[in-house]
Amino acid sequence: MKSKTRLFDMGLSAKRLDGKTVKLNDFKGKVLLIVNTASKCGFTPQYKGLEELYQKYKDQGLVVLGFPCNQFANQEPGDTKAIENVCYVNYGVTFPMFEKVDVNGKKAHPLYSYLKTEVPQLLGTRIKWNFTKFLVDKTGKPIKRFSPSTTPEKLIPDIEALLEL
Repeated sequence: MKSKTRLFDMGLSAKRLDGKTVKLNDFKGKVLLIVNTASKCGFTPQYKGLEELYQKYKDQGLVVLGFPCNQFANQEPGDTKAIENVCYVNYGVTFPMFEKVDVNGKKAHPLYSYLKTEVPQLLGTRIKWNFTKFLVDKTGKPIKRFSPSTTPEKLIPDIEALLEL
């Protein structure tokens, strides 16, 4: 059931890969693309497309937030250094990457508990796989959920609409 609470009003925070805690309301006024990622997944090459989106639209107000998750077939088994290596070295990621989180279950990060409730999919709220994407507008309202197979390039019309380009 959707709530009237906006993401930016929830007081949520997350730890980046560098250990710094970031308050999600620091992104108020930005369009967010929130993605659960994994380094050993068939969709891992999407890092390249996510980075291209970030570079193309960051000056207009888009922020991509990556949340590594190891809940799907052990596809993110590494520690922070291993994740950094894949993201920063292999794919040149410059958008904010966070420490590993759970996206399903009792230990799910509160951000994902909220997003799943606000933007359910046809068969419920669970996230089915790595690289599920959530688009959040400038006010903190989750707008849309995209499946892992939806490539970053296919998000351009929705991103441009929210950025009012």
